[in-house]
Amino acid sequence: MNEAKKHIAHFDLDSFFVSVEVLNNPSLKGKPVLVGGYERGVVAACNYEARKYGIHSAMPMKKAMQLCPHAIITNASRDQYSKFSRWVTDIIAAKVPQFEKASIDEFYIDLSGMDKFFGVSQYAKELRQHIMAETGLPISCGLSSARFISKMATNEAKPNGFLEIPHGKETDFLWPLGIEKINGVGKQTEQQLKSFGLYTIADIARTPIEVMERIAGKWGESLWHKAHGRGSAEITTDWEQKSMSHENTFDKDHTDTEFLYKELVRLTEKTAFSLREDEKMTGCITVKIRYSNFETMSRQETVDYTALDDVLIAKVKDLFNKAWQKGRPVRLLGVRFSHMIPITTQMSLFDNNVEKLNLYKAVDDIKERFGSKLVTKAVNTAKKAD
Repeated sequence: MNEAKKHIAHFDLDSFFVSVEVLNNPSLKGKPVLVGGYERGVVAACNYEARKYGIHSAMPMKKAMQLCPHAIITNASRDQYSKFSRWVTDIIAAKVPQFEKASIDEFYIDLSGMDKFFGVSQYAKELRQHIMAETGLPISCGLSSARFISKMATNEAKPNGFLEIPHGKETDFLWPLGIEKINGVGKQTEQQLKSFGLYTIADIARTPIEVMERIAGKWGESLWHKAHGRGSAEITTDWEQKSMSHENTFDKDHTDTEFLYKELVRLTEKTAFSLREDEKMTGCITVKIRYSNFETMSRQETVDYTALDDVLIAKVKDLFNKAWQKGRPVRLLGVRFSHMIPITTQMSLFDNNVEKLNLYKAVDDIKERFGSKLVTKAVNTAKKAD
């Protein structure tokens, strides 16, 4: 019995941060625009006008401005990025049976089986058009039998295009492409493969799998299978439902704000540690309060995607202040993060975010090696609950 054909679409919002900036400030259209931090910052995103000068994401901003002195640096709409990302997410969620939010601006959609009711290709095209019409954001799409092929098709379709790789035509698409086009092949791997005379994906396909394993181990085996058009069609559909949480039931009930704040900081730090350990950011925070009579309530809000302690602690305290009936004895406190996505280059958006993230990771490492009690944060009790 033939296995049912898989249809995986990959949607990627083109130059997402820049696109949001241009929507909010149309005067930027057609000009080289860089989104990121000034001075010691890096380029989190750039448009195609800027790329013509050799600028790319993750490049130091100082170097980018040397390549294109008249480029415009902005992050004025940074509070809008999460909002637009959720807008696109909601549109996709309403239109397809299964999808995975791979990052703030990237989605995998499983359209398998929909060919019985719709033309899969036509449906993907119409969804793309619908997203653009609703949000005003450009978006590219690739459609194929496997995740990695769809992502590569999206990259070839950019800017703002659609490319379908029909079943049975995978190697026709892949083989002419350079090895650097394969997702996960960085500069080091590229140079390593080229040193063995492997320049195109066809070169990899023609190389015996045993040789590829000798060249690059397990990754060599994976590359060989990809070169033959074989890849996973699985998508993770529980990305939004997954959550991380910690809570504590006290030995005795507490009404002291300083104590409760200190406990909130501890729980937030502990949950943020787990978040960063899993290389994730959260987009939703929940604070749980249980009173002495066992009445339990919670307060939840969406936030700009983050993994930074100071941002998370501030929001947790804010939610607690809004929820706690001051003076009522508290038996339990809990903190939960949900709506998680992978940490990607958007953490580099502003001057101090990379430094902050690296600092927190360094602290995480110290805690892991020597124990969490060695490093603690000061608790600011100046802002008491109302």
